[in-house]
Amino acid sequence: MRNASHFALALTLLVTLRATAADNDLDPLMALLAERTRGHVSFVEQNYLAVLDRPVEASGELLYERPDRLEKRTLAPRPASLMLEKGDLTIQSGRRKRVLALHDYPQIAPFIESIRATLAGDRAALEQVFHLAFEGSLARWTLSLVPLDAKLKAVVREIRIEGARDELHTVTILQADGDRSVMTIGSSIPP
Repeated sequence: MRNASHFALALTLLVTLRATAADNDLDPLMALLAERTRGHVSFVEQNYLAVLDRPVEASGELLYERPDRLEKRTLAPRPASLMLEKGDLTIQSGRRKRVLALHDYPQIAPFIESIRATLAGDRAALEQVFHLAFEGSLARWTLSLVPLDAKLKAVVREIRIEGARDELHTVTILQADGDRSVMTIGSSIPP
């Protein structure tokens, strides 16, 4: 029995030390991300829905300009655009254009804020909406964002962002109903 309690204590210390070491890399990661003022990359997004046999796929470009301009241009299968700038979300599909004040749509804001705040290296903004869990090192990392708000948790179980240094590689959104989307971020597109 005594050996079991020593083992449990050692295991607890190991987990605590590992969590502390990982958390210590989160601030340098946020600082590294905050250095980037702009980005232009390609993406492929797959949406896995329970009602469909195979994922729905879209591709296009992501554009970012610090501090708060984020645009997702879908090129295939149909052109569309989502642009966040100064708290407004502009949605354009074909000739239809709609502008939404993001604060009026609290169910949408966390999805967009998770990407914008991560790109900006804004840990404080992330921690206002999510519980953060960081794994890995600057060379290869995973940032898990779990909503703090119960209403949001009823929609989104977790947002998982994976990357290396100041580059995001994948953004996975796990919904409470079991559906998920996986966005794979490609290489930079020259200006």
